Amino acid sequence: MAIPAFTRWFRRMTFALLTMAMTPVMAWPDRPIELVVPYPAGGATDVIARMVAEKLPDELGQPVVVKNQPGAGTTLAAAQVARAKPDGYTLFMTTAAHTISASLYKNLSYDPIADFEPISLTATIPLILVATNTLPVNNLEELIAYAKKAPDGLTMASTGNGTPQHLTGELFKAQTGAPLKHIPYRGDSPMLTDLLGGQVQVAFVTLSAAQPYILSGKLRAIALAHSERVESIKDVPTMAEAGLANFQAATWFGTFGPAKMEPKIKTQLQDAIKKVVATPDMTKKLQAMGGQVNNSTSDAFAAFINEEVKKWAEGVRLSGANVD
Repeated sequence: MAIPAFTRWFRRMTFALLTMAMTPVMAWPDRPIELVVPYPAGGATDVIARMVAEKLPDELGQPVVVKNQPGAGTTLAAAQVARAKPDGYTLFMTTAAHTISASLYKNLSYDPIADFEPISLTATIPLILVATNTLPVNNLEELIAYAKKAPDGLTMASTGNGTPQHLTGELFKAQTGAPLKHIPYRGDSPMLTDLLGGQVQVAFVTLSAAQPYILSGKLRAIALAHSERVESIKDVPTMAEAGLANFQAATWFGTFGPAKMEPKIKTQLQDAIKKVVATPDMTKKLQAMGGQVNNSTSDAFAAFINEEVKKWAEGVRLSGANVD
């Protein structure tokens, strides 16, 4: 028996509506999305950005292309993103350097806070205070005492002027009174080479960079600038456990867009990134890097940024560092 025309039409409409309900309705993507990274390929930020970018197309329905644009302490890439249209096609994955630039640079062409829309904080990697094996100290109390007795104090390496590692050292000096002479390097590799060789004595290092040398016994871990111990180095105390209360510092990895992004676009990006980061594979990889998975909402990320700006501004003030 023939099916009436109305019945056929009704069935087609029902199928179409069910299909639409099962398919994510995207607010905007009709071309590839660009994820700008202010560092060269191969570093931690680039690695995390590419892990996110690989899976985001499953949630957004469009390719996500990572664009590395290093230079000027992340401000070159940040300026480009700040000028981009807030349409969701230009995103920015950056680090604590972004909040430091708010007080470090005096003549930026953009406002690091007002010109950006926080979307999601993916992960933080705590900093850890380490010492060269030639230094005769085993804990924080001994290190501070030894530094105060040494005629010239201790040498403190960092990955460069105005970096989180440098400013954390300045905050540490102010809180403990330990005399530390800052020795800046150009990145982790040369700093760690001299630290391992004993040319410099102590440093605050990201856990991801320091962990292999701690586990192999080539560097001595003193204390972790974090609220809780990390499983991979569970014998290393936090700063609070070691006797220095309220001292935490980390680098972090979060995604921004240009300011004035439509709420529905920001929400979709936030939800998509959170889904990707929450996958067991992604979580496992971040933890293997020494990271704490935050996977925050945009509101929580914005609140976090405000606190970071205050903390790093104090570090900049203490260090006297500035870039004209």
